[in-house]
Amino acid sequence: MENALDDDDLDLVAALQRAPRAPLSLLAQALGVSASTVGRRLARLESNRLLRVIGQVDLSVTGEGTPWHVWVAAAPGRALDVARGLVELPEAAHVAVTAGQADVYCVVQPARRAEARDLLTRHIATLPGVRSTRTELVLRADTKSDAWRLPRLTQDQHRLLATYTAEERETDPGGADRPARPTGDELRILRLLAADGRMTAAQASRELGIGQSTAYRVTQSLLQRGLVRPRVEIEPGLLGYALEAVVALTVAPGGVREAARTLARHPSARYVSTNAGTFSVVHQGVFRDEEGLAEFLTRDLAELDGVISFDVSVVLQALRRHWLDREDGRLAALPGPTDTGSGRHDDT
Repeated sequence: MENALDDDDLDLVAALQRAPRAPLSLLAQALGVSASTVGRRLARLESNRLLRVIGQVDLSVTGEGTPWHVWVAAAPGRALDVARGLVELPEAAHVAVTAGQADVYCVVQPARRAEARDLLTRHIATLPGVRSTRTELVLRADTKSDAWRLPRLTQDQHRLLATYTAEERETDPGGADRPARPTGDELRILRLLAADGRMTAAQASRELGIGQSTAYRVTQSLLQRGLVRPRVEIEPGLLGYALEAVVALTVAPGGVREAARTLARHPSARYVSTNAGTFSVVHQGVFRDEEGLAEFLTRDLAELDGVISFDVSVVLQALRRHWLDREDGRLAALPGPTDTGSGRHDDT
């Protein structure tokens, strides 16, 4: 898909990544344009299904299951069929056709830990076209894709936008006494925020037929407690990062923690996890071109202590990211109401 974004669009994406819920007036101030211009650009990106701001729901809300990396070897000519079969699974958060270490790579997240056995050994392993699978349990996410930033903003722009994000990240004084799993109005607003991370309290009030002050209080509580984290969904290729790779590293036990921390700070990192298995660290990264990937593999990884070996899966086609399907590089049409009880939100 050709890049449909100009420099002003890219600036807007960068600002939204820094402050996904910032009002149009603040985004406009940071970018030096009018609020109406920002509004038109954002509406165009959304209507063309190039960008969406959603809410990433915390695992404490969605269930006890943790993600699994799955690499699939497919029968000749069946990789795309297998990937489409994986997309049909409600537990599949991320699905891509790849070249290299595997034909298909995916991340799945069962709602309950006990459900992992059937998911991995029956539902995935028996999909038509699957020849074999390799799985690794995620122990800890060292960074997630909502933390990745397009490097375009100045320090002054960062500081200005930070004034808004700081307000929503203040510690909720009553959070420790509240249940981790939302109920009632909290759950209803959580579902709205999961589908639209920029939804205001006024919009939630109208949607649910509750008082605006109640909607504001509940929205702020959910955000401050980290039960939902707004994030920008857009294909990396549209931002100039045409090459994406999943690098699975075998690291000596004494070097795993430091390797994961170091990779989590790398500019390419969209998702880095520490895992139980041979691939003790997995790095999902985006690069502008082959030279960028070469530098990462031959220089950055070479400087990491304890790295024994690594395997590379180059993404050829992403069919799903964070439970949002992709169609030729665009976001699929909006799904129905979000099911926050399915274990499908806190992942890559």
